[in-house]
Amino acid sequence: MTALEEAVSRYHRLLDRPAYRDLAWAESIHQEMAAHNLVSGGRPVCPVLRPHFVSRRQLASMAKAAEALYTAMERMRQMMLNTPLLLNRLDLLPGEKMLAGVDPGYPHLAVTSIFGAQLHNGVFRFVHSVGDSPAGIVYNDTLSELFYNTAPVKELRKKYNLSKTQGMKRLMLSLLSAYKAAGKQRKKFPCIAVVEFRPPFKHTPSQESELLCEYFRRSGYPSESITPEQLEYRNGVLCRGDFQIDIVYRKVSAQELLVRFDLMHPLVRAYREGGACVVNSFRAELVQKKALYSLLTDETLTAKFPAAERQAIREHLPWTRLVAAGASTRDSKPIDLPEYILNNREHLVMSPNDATADRPTFRGWEIDDAGWDRALKMALRAPYVVQERSQPVSDQFPVMQDGSVTLRKMEIEVHPHIYLGKVETCSTEVKDASSAFSTLAGMAPTFILESAS
Repeated sequence: MTALEEAVSRYHRLLDRPAYRDLAWAESIHQEMAAHNLVSGGRPVCPVLRPHFVSRRQLASMAKAAEALYTAMERMRQMMLNTPLLLNRLDLLPGEKMLAGVDPGYPHLAVTSIFGAQLHNGVFRFVHSVGDSPAGIVYNDTLSELFYNTAPVKELRKKYNLSKTQGMKRLMLSLLSAYKAAGKQRKKFPCIAVVEFRPPFKHTPSQESELLCEYFRRSGYPSESITPEQLEYRNGVLCRGDFQIDIVYRKVSAQELLVRFDLMHPLVRAYREGGACVVNSFRAELVQKKALYSLLTDETLTAKFPAAERQAIREHLPWTRLVAAGASTRDSKPIDLPEYILNNREHLVMSPNDATADRPTFRGWEIDDAGWDRALKMALRAPYVVQERSQPVSDQFPVMQDGSVTLRKMEIEVHPHIYLGKVETCSTEVKDASSAFSTLAGMAPTFILESAS
């Protein structure tokens, strides 16, 4: 049994003690989440009652691979912007292509981003990446603080050394670094707008945006949560009323924006003219497209990449291709792509190229041959990628339901957070492994378990 497994087992045994049977400790955690605005849709953002643990070695390994892959993505970005035919392989909207070509004023592909990792002990795969404004940073910071001082975690800390994984300070410094690099150092304390869409009939910011703004304000930076509809661009200044915006923390995708507005929208104009520092830039949309993995796993394109980058791609990215009729390659061997997809159903998954697309994901091992054939026909008509199956990771977590605490099997995805190309923190997403429609889904606080005493 590894140290991580021992820690989980010890935590669960703690909960069997009489001191924890009255559930006051569990109710207190839910009350604290509500008090800290960690509730979404009436449910806590953390559905479980224990943290997720990673080792320092695991985090270091993920960081090394993620940083190499980030560099490879940046290298591929330069190739795509210099080669329109290569850029076409991402299946971008015309407006997305145009925005990807605009220099944001700073050199980074993404100021802040994450990889989604399925971590089996020391072996892991990055199954997707997020390059707009990844959720989890602000939730993980607050959840880590909250759980660190709960009774069972205090008890566990008598045996194990636990370190919090917190990233909000690093995020703040990264925003300011981009602002400075873009030549926007006009103010010591620039004004920050967290820009997001809101659901119909909802007039208040999301919990995440409120927490972000609260943190920025505590750090001395005026901050407001603003919708794209509220933005104005006057005399080279992006604003909402009297609130003049220096930094935009962008929580809207280019596709969402372009579907609702045109290229004369104030945010787009300010971005193109340098009227505000937009983080992440619209170039980060390239990271959002799963077809980017199809370019990175194409050995003909990456043959001259540095050895460390090619190794990271080979070991930590699943084989991926944009679904299309015609020839492709697998393990450097030629294949007819549709035929290969049909004949390898149990080992493949097809998902929308854009994470924001309202289209289903098809897992070949979950449907029969006829359903897979129909899925392929649909994927040939819309932007889809086919990807090598990655085995989900799961573990038992205590959850409170109907007045009692029980252990539930939860799928786990670890998210290394990348700031200006460097990984320093991570967060964890969990969801009920027994049902795709369960409400048991959200974040779990992540602690680094460094050693046993």
